[in-house]
Amino acid sequence: MRKNNLMGVIAICLTAVVSFTACAQDHKQNQNRLNKINDVVKHTVLLNNYQNFIPIVGLAQKKMVSIGLGYQYQLGFDSLLNKYAPIASLSALKYTDSTTLNDLEDDVKFYNTIIVALNSDMARSAKYVGFINNMAKSKNVVVALFGNGSALASFDQLNAPLVWSSEDNEEAALVAPQFIFGGIAATQLLDKSYSTKYAKGAGYLTQATRLKYTVPEDAQVNSNDLREIDEIVNEGIAKKAAPGMVVLVAKDGKVIYNKAFGYHTYENLQADKVTDIFDLASVTKTTATTPSVMRLVEEKKLKLDTNIGYYIAKARNTPMNGISVREVMLHQAGFIPYIPFHNFVKEGDYSRDSSAAYPTKVADRYYIKKGFFNDFMWPKMLNSPIKTRGTYVYSDISMYVMQDIVEHISEMPEDQYVQQNFYIPLGMQTAGYLPRNRFSKDRIVPTEDDKVFRKTLLEGYVHDQGAALKGGVAGHAGLFGTANDLAIYNQMLLNKGTYGGEQYFTPQTVEMFTSKQSNVSRRGLGFDRWDPDLTKKYPSELASPQTFGHTGYTGIGVWTDPARNMVYIILTNRVNPTVSEMLGKLNIRPRIQDVVNRAIDKGKN
Repeated sequence: MRKNNLMGVIAICLTAVVSFTACAQDHKQNQNRLNKINDVVKHTVLLNNYQNFIPIVGLAQKKMVSIGLGYQYQLGFDSLLNKYAPIASLSALKYTDSTTLNDLEDDVKFYNTIIVALNSDMARSAKYVGFINNMAKSKNVVVALFGNGSALASFDQLNAPLVWSSEDNEEAALVAPQFIFGGIAATQLLDKSYSTKYAKGAGYLTQATRLKYTVPEDAQVNSNDLREIDEIVNEGIAKKAAPGMVVLVAKDGKVIYNKAFGYHTYENLQADKVTDIFDLASVTKTTATTPSVMRLVEEKKLKLDTNIGYYIAKARNTPMNGISVREVMLHQAGFIPYIPFHNFVKEGDYSRDSSAAYPTKVADRYYIKKGFFNDFMWPKMLNSPIKTRGTYVYSDISMYVMQDIVEHISEMPEDQYVQQNFYIPLGMQTAGYLPRNRFSKDRIVPTEDDKVFRKTLLEGYVHDQGAALKGGVAGHAGLFGTANDLAIYNQMLLNKGTYGGEQYFTPQTVEMFTSKQSNVSRRGLGFDRWDPDLTKKYPSELASPQTFGHTGYTGIGVWTDPARNMVYIILTNRVNPTVSEMLGKLNIRPRIQDVVNRAIDKGKN
């Protein structure tokens, strides 16, 4: 019973964080843990990688499933796999009494990549080995084998990649998936012979290509120096800055801190988890619209110094016509900041039920009439006055415009474009628009209890009123996602455009968009940046001049600091149950960022 309880605790920690830091934030404990992890890495060898299948690339083409044959640490193994890509879990236990696993083969017919974990005792089962060998004839198979090397002989007929660790413990189960996806590089060869095939010196070497999930000490950061993060977050929750928060820190391509605090609401009924999905608000600008622009600029389909009217026919007879795309991306186009479209909705414009006349869902039991965006909102934006051209005035209208340009050029809705070009191939599993169409409500952190406009608690429907009236897919707001999704995307930017063995942008494109590009503001193209006016302490007092990222109205902060090789993410729902200014008054986001900055800088000394 004690063993089951222990595994339950381990499982909770793994499911909640899988960065090893949620359950222990003590330097000595984490140093010991790191020693164990490093020991596992030294005793893990990648075999049979003839086709360089490991680390796995081309996630967009992979349909992956992990087969549970009863391995003791399967839960942790699967949890780590799912940090990298959506991987279904399928148990073979219902076929325990069968002499073969032929029926299981039928169950996996829709998958092209099969991952199997087993220990050396299980490798003696002819049924299991037969199943693996049969699968390898027609599908991509990856085997993770733990324990005595003598079990390697059972796989003499296997030509599929095999990750073997002589260790069989929870650390090994957490390390092997990172070998498979390139979070950890394979660096070892067999130091003795186990069979004719698996002879001394056999093995394949790889390079790390994706995030590693580990302890702070793995990046020369002392866990004790990060404890203040917990204190600041708990202070914020106690003072009603937000009911819950998730914080993630990656350093040197390693996730060293990822922890959830508080609850979805102040009723304290559902605890926040690191896998929870948040409304990212204006972080949409830098994580959806801006990369779309970057891609189209690289493809020479979009030119920054060409005018809006060239791309948008409806803009040609409006004040916007002659304004350049570059001005729009810098927030120097002269657009007014915001139009409160929800204040223009009148009786008859919306319905509580959907119909052909009211097809656009704005929230639960709220549908706007057909054509509301095209016939009213869009013309009002296109014809809005140009008042401050040439000066920096942050405007949501800019990204409505860029969304339309992206969609004209790509000939795709922006939500589909970013999924296909970025999120799916990167392994960003939750990032996207309209999360209620893809995930259960329980996974999505609620935002405002909207008493005025939609008269409902917003659960998985965008908080921003204009984006909501557009149907939830907008260039400036509407994106949802987890901290891990944002970590993957921003690590790709930190890597100057590459991630997981694939190139998304050239280093020159990343550098151009994320560096200072304006003579009148701190901005990059689409990206917000460190403010040279040191009195503003923006985004935090110790942020380096290279820092770029964005904040979001719902209480989001995403910042990448190339000088420290660091990504910092904080997700909150500070607008629940209604908009709170305490997050800003308490300086929660910048204070945490500086705890991280100090810890990293201290580790360098």
